[in-house]
This record gives sequence, structure tokens and C-alpha cells, in this order.
Amino acid sequence: MTGTMLGSVLFNDPAAARRTTHAQTSQTRGAATTAKSHVVPVKNRTPAKPRPTSREASESDAEAVSVRLSRHARDGGGGMMRLETAPVSVQTVGRQLIAMRSPNSTGLDLVANMPSVSIAMPDTTGFKGGSIFMRGFTDQDMALMLDGAPSSNAGYLQQNVDPENIESVQLTPGSSPIDAPATRAAAGSLDEKTMTPAKKMGGAMDFSYGTNNLSREFLRLESGYIGNSGVRMYISGSHAHARQWMGAGTNERIHMDVGVMKDFDNGSFVKFFGSWHNSMFTIDNYPTEAQFELYKKTGQGWNRTNIWNPASSSAGNYWKSNIDSWNQFFVSTQAHVILTKRLTLDVTPYLSTGFGFDGYGVGTVSGLGGVCSAGCTTGAGAQANPNAQVSNYWGQHWSPQVGLTAKLGYDVDRHNHVTFGYWYENNAISYLSPYMLTMESGRNPKLSANDYKLYTVDGQEVSSRYNAGYELNSFFISDTAKYLNDRLTVNAGFKYVMSNYWDHGVGVGTDTISSYKFGANSTAPLPHLSISYQFNEHNQIYVNAEGDFRQAQPSQLSASTSLPKNQYSITEQIGYRYNNKWFMLDLSAFNSNITNRLLTTYLPNTAYAVSNAGNMTVRGFDVMVAGRDYHHFSPFASFEYLHGTQDSNIPYGNTYLPTKGLQSILTPRVMANFGVSYNSTGFFGNFALHYTGPQSVTLVDDQRMPGFVTDTLAIGYHFKPFSFMKSPTFRLNFSNLTGSIVRVGTTGVANNLHNVTLLDGSTLAGGSGASFYVLPRFSMTGTVSTDF
Repeated sequence: MTGTMLGSVLFNDPAAARRTTHAQTSQTRGAATTAKSHVVPVKNRTPAKPRPTSREASESDAEAVSVRLSRHARDGGGGMMRLETAPVSVQTVGRQLIAMRSPNSTGLDLVANMPSVSIAMPDTTGFKGGSIFMRGFTDQDMALMLDGAPSSNAGYLQQNVDPENIESVQLTPGSSPIDAPATRAAAGSLDEKTMTPAKKMGGAMDFSYGTNNLSREFLRLESGYIGNSGVRMYISGSHAHARQWMGAGTNERIHMDVGVMKDFDNGSFVKFFGSWHNSMFTIDNYPTEAQFELYKKTGQGWNRTNIWNPASSSAGNYWKSNIDSWNQFFVSTQAHVILTKRLTLDVTPYLSTGFGFDGYGVGTVSGLGGVCSAGCTTGAGAQANPNAQVSNYWGQHWSPQVGLTAKLGYDVDRHNHVTFGYWYENNAISYLSPYMLTMESGRNPKLSANDYKLYTVDGQEVSSRYNAGYELNSFFISDTAKYLNDRLTVNAGFKYVMSNYWDHGVGVGTDTISSYKFGANSTAPLPHLSISYQFNEHNQIYVNAEGDFRQAQPSQLSASTSLPKNQYSITEQIGYRYNNKWFMLDLSAFNSNITNRLLTTYLPNTAYAVSNAGNMTVRGFDVMVAGRDYHHFSPFASFEYLHGTQDSNIPYGNTYLPTKGLQSILTPRVMANFGVSYNSTGFFGNFALHYTGPQSVTLVDDQRMPGFVTDTLAIGYHFKPFSFMKSPTFRLNFSNLTGSIVRVGTTGVANNLHNVTLLDGSTLAGGSGASFYVLPRFSMTGTVSTDF
């Protein structure tokens, strides 16, 4: 994604841009317009001052009315679906729905009812992100983008932007833009777009309180246009605090966003977005199937405790011994420069970095062997108490992911637009994994607390240190050709990615010192082809085929001695869209062939590792249908059928796991959604229901997760403007209305649950199987908000 939302609702292609939807036509029929203004005069619409019925309609001036009409003209299902014209499968939720959801929502919550995804969230307060499962893939296979720049993993997506500042969230399953700076897009892309600063001075604020002692405050200040500079900006901040829904512990976050927009007279613009995030939360335990069933039957939980007894064998499970402390910074700038009538330049530099630690209790000093406390030197020093509790860490220093995309666009003639671009990225990470004495209070010490560090008897700190990263160069070229009065669009492109990896580390144990170092290069050729034909303003068909890849992230290479092969996928899609004044329909069928599948393993400290796992085929179809506003109701429904198989046996040591022909892991056959929105004279609401079918959760398919249902409900009321408050609003948000106790996803990959015979005839012993995300219990959040 290289553009920005400027409030426009024109379709993506010029032909569609010249047309209006039935809703727009009916609302503006008979209204006079001029060449200088696209605003519908208020006097031609209503003789009296209208009562605001939504946040967007709170202004009484003509400009605000026009913005409201344009913003929602493409929406169906109350914002749960948007009319699209791109020649790929696109699933979008807009501000209309976002404004009804809880302020604790992340980008994951907002797309939870799209047909292609199943979302797993560890909490309801928005502190910890979650996981995405889409078409047999996970978020580790997705291009997660924010304003044209690579964002965090889904587990940390909430760290980059507050939901009040999200304009839209867009999924493109099985596809990614050719200019996207993405090193993982086999599953497609998730694109968050931040709001554009308002043209007039003002702001917004909200206050929330809810289940689990949640409290949250948010404030945004808008400058409007600053003099005649053409610059407008906003700055916002939020604070939230809550306790764990399962077990002991508290979570806290502070977040700030800054948005700046500079407009130029010739249509050029520069958009900047930056954020800072600070959080401290309790690291969860995730249950096995046996632990989950025990909780379901007896109520006995599996998470952290509030009891600190250093003499207990379970002391390491004390919640203060399992803390994540983190600072995250994100910056991106989108510059669109019109050089000539035919030539444009788009440049998007970005920076994402963070530092902090994850500390977790691992037992006592006796489990480490011979170690001593601070001041230990050869033959001297205080030997550490063998019964003292120990914490292990995953600590990251300042580790930037910095990059730039630049592209030139040229209109060769009235039919062809050629794009040539370059992408550079440097992604480096420096982290350490020390063992330290737990503080006397049971809390994890900071990494800089020298008095709690542990040393070998010859004075070396017991710690592992890693440095890994890559430098990437990529070139891409594409041509978009339009014929038959712009109804036929053909886009062909090619992208080539070259990466140079490095990885080295040193591990100091109580009786060993180990080290490793390697460097490697990888390449990925990525062709793109799409064809779209728009019969008329109601009917469109398209086909799309492209190659996408995924390469290992530097943080997933700890203690590796070689670079995993790039995962590569070839995906074909065919789709049909229909819309009229009553409803819109989107149907797409797809087929994906994946080689060198990269599977992710969760390390119980919020870190991950990857390994290759053979080949896979996934095919199926999606269907979405949404109604326009009818008697104030807007329904939505979606369905996906999915068939995924492992095409090869997966290597295990010197032999193989018997996986060929089995259902691929995390690939449910059926997913379905239903939703309905209501909006009338102040009252509004949204109900959404999601179903995911049964699925395999081990590679050998000997453990399965049953199907499950999740639900959410939002109800609220927009009051009349009062004093400085332009849109005073009260809303309630509910989740898990029935209090279901169900598993909704896994934290990573498990080989097997029971004994399994390997291909060489040996037996792999059974284990605990997968670890699971569990749907949080019933929750309610109340929010008061207003623009001003």
C-alpha cells in the first residue's frame, strides 16, 4: 500500500470513478453542483438543521454532510463489508464499524468476521495482540502493514496505533501489492490505514471501564490547517490498566500517536505517522488439552498465581516473576509527488524498533549447576544459594527495522501506466538471554541490575547473546493497461527480492561455552498477473495469479546454524462481484501450492522459532454478502470452504514424520460469519457471530481441536450536541455473551500427541500435544466519547 485515504470514495479505476452508486445518486438527485465544489448545498437537502445520527454527522456544515455521504457510500453490513473493484480478493472493514467496536479493539478484532480468517485473542483488553489463522496459514505468513510500512507480528499489532486512529483495515487473502515492503506474504496481507488529520481544529476523547477492572482513557487533539501552510496534524495519547482474566497479574499500557498531513496545490501530499508504546504485562501460560479439560470440568486454572513462596517448587509461576516490559517506536512517511502531468513519484521511508525484556521464572539455582553471585571471580566470590529462584530472559536492545520504498509511475499513453520501483530494508536484531536471580519480592529484576546477575566460577556471566539480521534489495516493475472504456484492466508485474543474512551468537553455560556464526544469501522471484472486466456498474469478474514468499525473521534464528529455505507459494484466484442498491455480493475461489513450508514454534517466553516442513496444497472458496441500509438494519454474512493437505512427509531428525496426504495443520474445512448493524436517530448497534470448524493441531493429525463459536455485541446512543461536545456518545461492548469455554487456536506447532511410528520404523513418544489459546470469559466495556 503506497497511498493514503483522503476521504475519497471514488473507485480504484477511472471508469468506476466517473460513476456513482445508487445510494449516492438517490441522496443527491436534484441537487445542484458546480465545477468548483462537490458539496451538496444544505438548502437543497433539508430546510432545518438535521439531528446528528452518527459521529461523522455531528457537524452541521455542508462539508461534514458531504464527508458522511462519501465515507459510507461503499459500505454494506454497517461497515462489515465494502464495495471493491480491485482484481484480487479484498475484504475491508471501515470506520463505520470501527466506531461501534470497543476502544480496546486491535486490528485483529476488527477483521474477526471476515470469511478468510479465524482470530485467537488471549485477552479482551487489547494488551497482548493475538494470532491470525487464514487459509491454512498464520500471521507469520502475512504481510502486516500500517500506512505502507511493515508492522509488527499479530502478537504485537496493538503496539503501533490506537484503534481511534484507524480509518480502515483491509485483508487481501492470498495476495499482496507488488510494491509492498513485505518479506512474508504467502497468506496475503493485512493493511491498516491511519486516519488523515482533520481540516478543522478540534479533537476527540473517550473514557472506558469494564470487566477485569479495565480502565482506559484516550484524548486526541486536532490542529486543523495551520495558517496558510497547508499542514494539519493531530496528537493523541491513551492509558489503560486491567487485571488478568485468568489467574493473577495486572497489565498496563501507555500509547501516543502523531499524524501530520501536508497538502500541495498540484495534488501532491506528504503524510507522516509516528507512535510510541510502553507496556508492562503478565506473560501467560497457555494450557495443554489436559489442562484445558481440567479447567472446563473443575474450574481449576492454569495461569499465573498471586502467591510468592520462594521455597515452593511452583514459585516460578508467581505472576511478578513473569513480566514483559516493552517500548516500541514506529514511524512512516508517505510522499506522493506529481512531477509532471504524466510522471509521479511515491516514496515511503519507515522505521520500527523496540527494546525491553521478557522475564520468566525457571526454577532454582540448583538446576543451573555451579554458579555464583555478583563479584564472583576465579576461585573466589559468593556461591549462589542453590535454593534461590532464577529468572531467564529474552532481552532486546535497540534493534531497528529500517527501510524505504520508492517508485516512479508514468502514463505511457491513455491506456498504459508503467511503474518501476525499488525497495531497501535493513532488519537487525541484537538480544541476549541471561539467567538472573529473582528479586526478594518475587519480581523480575531489570537486565541492568548487576546485583542479580549470575556468573560461572571463572567470572563469566551466564548468558547467551545473539546478533542476527539481513540486508535486502528488491526491484519491481509493473504495467497497468486499460481498454474498452476502462472496463478491461490487465496488470502484469515482476518483483525480485535479494537478501543477505547474518547470524552469530555466543552461549555461556555453567560448564560450557558455545558459539556459532553463519552468513547466507537468498532470492525470490515474484511474478504478478491480474485481469479484471467490469461489465457495468453492477457486475465485475477478475482473475489473479502471483508468487509470494516468506523468509525467516532475524528474531527467529536464535541458535541456528543454517538459514531455513524460503517458503514459496503460487496462488491463483478467480472472483465475481455484484452490487445494486439493495446488497453487494463477493465470491472468490482460490488455489495455493506451497513449497518449503515454514512452520512456527512458540518458545514459552513470547518468542518464536521456525523450521521447514515440506509442501502443502490449499484450495477453497469465499463468499460475502452484505445488505445496504434497509429500515435502519444492515445485515452481513460470509462463508468459507477450505481443503488443505500435506503433500510430503516432514523431516524429523534422520527420518520423517508420516504426514503425506493428511489434513494440513490449522486448516478447518468450514468457517462462517453472520452480523447485523442498526443505526437510527441516535441509536446504533452491531451483533457479530463467528464459527470455525474442527481442525488438526498436530502435524501427524492425532490431535484435533473442536469447532467453536464466538460472538460480540455493541449497542449505544449518539446524543445531541451539547456545549463543546459535538457528538456525545455512550456505548456498551460485550464479548463471549454465552460464557463459552472453548479453544480458539494454538500458540505454535506440535508434532504429535500420541506415540507415532516414523518412516524408518522407530517410535516417536507421545507428548503433551499443542498448547492453546482459550476464549476469554464474558466481558463488558462501557465507553463515553465525544468529538469537540
